[in-house]
Amino acid sequence: MTSEKLSRRQFLRGLIDVVGVAAAADMGLFAWSSPMGDEHAMNRMVMPQLASPKVPLVNPVTLARFVDPLPLPPLAQPTGTRAHPAYPGRELPYYRMEMRAFSAPLHRDLPPTPQWGYGGRSPGPTVQAMRGEPLLIEWVNALPTQHFLPIDYNIHGAERSKPQVRTVAHVHGARVPAACDGYPEEWFEPGHSALYHYPNGQDAATLWYHDHAMGITRLNMYAGLFGAYLIRDAHEQSLGLPGGDCDLPLILCDRLIGKDGQLYYPVSDDPDAPWVSECDGNAILCNGKLYPFLEVEPRRYRLRLVNVANSRFYNLSLSNGRPLVQVASDQGLLAAPVPRQHVALYPAERADVVVDFSGLDGKQVQLRQQSEAIMEFRVRDRGRHDEGALPTTLSTIERIAPAGAVRDRVLTLGEQDDAGGNPMMMLLGGKHWSAPITENPRQNSVETWSLVNLTGDVHPVHLHLVRFQVVERCPFDLFAWNASKTLKFTGAALPPEPHEMGWKDTVRADPGMVTRIIMRFEGEPGRYVWHCHLLEHEDNEMMRPYQLLPA
Repeated sequence: MTSEKLSRRQFLRGLIDVVGVAAAADMGLFAWSSPMGDEHAMNRMVMPQLASPKVPLVNPVTLARFVDPLPLPPLAQPTGTRAHPAYPGRELPYYRMEMRAFSAPLHRDLPPTPQWGYGGRSPGPTVQAMRGEPLLIEWVNALPTQHFLPIDYNIHGAERSKPQVRTVAHVHGARVPAACDGYPEEWFEPGHSALYHYPNGQDAATLWYHDHAMGITRLNMYAGLFGAYLIRDAHEQSLGLPGGDCDLPLILCDRLIGKDGQLYYPVSDDPDAPWVSECDGNAILCNGKLYPFLEVEPRRYRLRLVNVANSRFYNLSLSNGRPLVQVASDQGLLAAPVPRQHVALYPAERADVVVDFSGLDGKQVQLRQQSEAIMEFRVRDRGRHDEGALPTTLSTIERIAPAGAVRDRVLTLGEQDDAGGNPMMMLLGGKHWSAPITENPRQNSVETWSLVNLTGDVHPVHLHLVRFQVVERCPFDLFAWNASKTLKFTGAALPPEPHEMGWKDTVRADPGMVTRIIMRFEGEPGRYVWHCHLLEHEDNEMMRPYQLLPA
């Protein structure tokens, strides 16, 4: 089972123009063969019927490459200080982050695209914090009252009785009190706001923030509500990693774009149930642009790769064959640098990589998704060089011993299909969101969770609040499980890959495998969530609350 294993229902992957979309929708068939490079899926599969787009879609192949500079999100700036009851007698930096509608061209040759974004841009401003230095963010909903993407009112939490536009911000990977975590049901509508405090009491890491509103997260993020949140600390700064303007977030997502510049979000051909199980676009955006370029010096750069796509995974490489040297994953530094020819990122995963442009003066290097160049680095023929080298040791990561776990929870990843075999909803542990809470770990206790994937999809599973370690993946007998709910393993356990040996908050759960993770439930008691980070799944029942009980 490889990390490139694809979903059997990623039915929009590799579409290159409206003719392909419409024809596939009419036939109920999609050809998985595309310049986007999903070369593991060249078969034709029967798929749910999709409604054809109302407008022709852009064929990215026809667009000029590398004519727009890569946008670099500005650093968020505090507008003052405020007191907070969690820190008596202390003033904390105060940030005001407005969610606003805006229009911006995704490419030089396209009309401006209507979007939503924090600070009126997408990605939103980058929040930067130092470990142990708390801050306040007021998340302000200044959006229109009508959504511009299709809502399925049958989905739990998205009923017609609720406002069309509602938001709640979650900083993915942050250790925060439950009241500031962005619980999906604690949304607020336009004209309202929420003030959250972030302790930042964790290791340096590339985190990110995004909308988490119940039932419409997939739409709000597709509209553009996401941005980077970086935590730094003294240890990381002592390592001599590339910094300043050589330390850049690179936020990746994919979209379907009309020739009129409008975002197209796919729906089924049933107007009463428009939900589709996955949404893959044919155009990949890097920091909000199609095929951008970046001028770089002939030296080392740190690229913070973040996958904010609804469903797509990325398999990234450099056109010149040089490695991407990974130095950090979701929750911070690895123990040592890991050179990788290809970096696979599933939705919500991050990888900090160091790329060396030394000796490439005057040349161009492309970042590729599979075989498709999605952005270009242009190395200046003269400029700053750096003489530094990566240290052989980055961090000390103590492995948590599974023998010390107080409980091993066996949790299934499943789905409910209709009579035609099409998914109606996705489930965790066979339970709906509204079922009583069954995961209730104690504060500071250690647990292992065995994620039993009963589906044909890869599910990137995310736990709020905690960081965890990947223990192993084991193949199991699905028929034995269906017959008696007994785990019968059919092969040897596979250890985590080298880049998975650090701290994680999102894990790839492969089909036909039991993915085992271990974590210590540090943090404040309260109610949090865990879910699949395929946003279409998350929105349709593949999310469950858990309760962290006092020690």
